Amino acid sequence: MATDVLPIIELRGVVKVYTSEAGDFTALKGIDAQVMPGEFLGIVGKSGAGKSTLLNMISGVDHLTRGEVIVRANGKDVSVHTLNENDLALWRGRTMGIVYQSFQLLPMLTLVENVMLPMDLCGLYHPRRSRERALELLTLVELEEHANKLPAFISGGQQQRVAIARALANDPPILIADEPTGSLDSVTADHIFELFEHLRENGKTIVMVTHDKSLSPRFSRHLVLADGEIVPNGKREI
Repeated sequence: MATDVLPIIELRGVVKVYTSEAGDFTALKGIDAQVMPGEFLGIVGKSGAGKSTLLNMISGVDHLTRGEVIVRANGKDVSVHTLNENDLALWRGRTMGIVYQSFQLLPMLTLVENVMLPMDLCGLYHPRRSRERALELLTLVELEEHANKLPAFISGGQQQRVAIARALANDPPILIADEPTGSLDSVTADHIFELFEHLRENGKTIVMVTHDKSLSPRFSRHLVLADGEIVPNGKREI
């Protein structure tokens, strides 16, 4: 049956070349890919395959060499790499929540302050409403009782859940996750996966990269990336 639904993320011929004294290295070799609204897309590949680079192209954190990334969200079609740095930062803060393997919580801020930070950075801060929103998100990740603690006083798995709450602060339609379970034990990683699945059920589009091919069945769809290219049908060994 025909559908008029457009991809929420579309990559067209995306190439990324890094230049160094040792010469040029092509990290991405003409990536064509689409992410549909409401997908939980996994990008699976070995270390060095280009997974994190691909996420950086989607989010605009790094510049592409050739190609185009289009994101259709919040009622706008945006060609990500045509935005200037200020507009890009503001757009990204309202469109994408980014979750890193290393959590990247600010150690001098409490958990609730960490979650509120993106609201402030995007000009959406309100003293009462922002705190209420942050507490709601900490409740979602089952950490509301730790709201006034510093990150050093909670476990790694709890810090990752705070990082997810922070990524949701501005209610972005898209979540980008870079190896979010890579440094967690299997039980804690499973809890993080369940949280992502819950978010997808509530309308979020999630793109997650991982080196762990055993996770592939848990995604609604997955792509295999090897040597900067998407492997047709994922048939190459990873």
